[in-house]
Amino acid sequence: MSNEEIKELVSQLGEPDYRAAQITKWVRSGISSFDDMNNIPKSLRNKLEEKCYIASVALVKKLVSKIDGTVKYLYRLSDGECIESVLMKYEHGYTVCVSTQVGCRMGCKFCASGLFGLTRNLTASEILAQIHFAAKDNGIRVSNVVMMGMGEPLDNFDNSIRFLELVGDKDGLGIGYRHISLSTSGLVPMIKKLAGYDLPITLSVSLHAPSDEIRDTIMPINKKWNIAELIEACKEYQKVTTRRISFEYALMDGINDTPECAKLLAVRLKGLMCHVNLIPANPVKENSFKKPDVSRIKRFKMLLEEQGVNATVRRTLGSDIDASCGQLRKKEGALRC
Repeated sequence: MSNEEIKELVSQLGEPDYRAAQITKWVRSGISSFDDMNNIPKSLRNKLEEKCYIASVALVKKLVSKIDGTVKYLYRLSDGECIESVLMKYEHGYTVCVSTQVGCRMGCKFCASGLFGLTRNLTASEILAQIHFAAKDNGIRVSNVVMMGMGEPLDNFDNSIRFLELVGDKDGLGIGYRHISLSTSGLVPMIKKLAGYDLPITLSVSLHAPSDEIRDTIMPINKKWNIAELIEACKEYQKVTTRRISFEYALMDGINDTPECAKLLAVRLKGLMCHVNLIPANPVKENSFKKPDVSRIKRFKMLLEEQGVNATVRRTLGSDIDASCGQLRKKEGALRC
């Protein structure tokens, strides 16, 4: 619930107005039970228990990278479904990569998240709970959020927007929009709809190919909205928000890593204020995609920069615990946890 909705609830329950602020502060702190509200009368806690619930996640498994300290969590939700989430440490602070769906229906060939399809959307509270748990488990303040875990955020549009409205609450996590990135595989109508909210978040578009011929083979969504339509939607989004767009590009050996691909990509992005995140493809046992050798990655980056496109090669974190880009999954084993 939003703060205003909690105020309305308190009024409907016939309770004094100041109780709303108390309840808001408790739920924004990430508690998992109404009994934790120790300054709220038992009678009111009972009313809340009857009418409401507090979404939470239960830890099933925790893996910590021996290479860089990245933490991957396997959580069980209230209905028994499971999701994965990742905590990463950078020089500027801690970032949580959250899942927005149980599974994914986008079907990108190089990504483990969609291997078993979509089970359901997460609520805004379930997305928030992933951050609360990681923060409490490590005794840290999370300063950045990337909506790049399992699922397509714009395929769960209403809950993703509600999450964005709640995550910055001063009584809760207090994470500003400029510290949040939302990743999409290219749902063109939803990108245009998101632009209407004019939120100063970073839009990260999973492009991964410079031509429809290549993108059609690795991203089924391209057959519905092709690259030209996607780029046009990005231009409309940027016109409204004036925000730089980030394009994700997973480099796959022999698929999309040629000099010709780099040159065509630069042409595609001409006129956009953007940045390209080059991501050496991470291994997924169910497919055969492999990252190119270092020299090809460097050449691809150089060719983009020669054409005036800002590009960086993303540092791989959590590779030893399958916590890198494209590796989070709705595991069959996890669902029987």
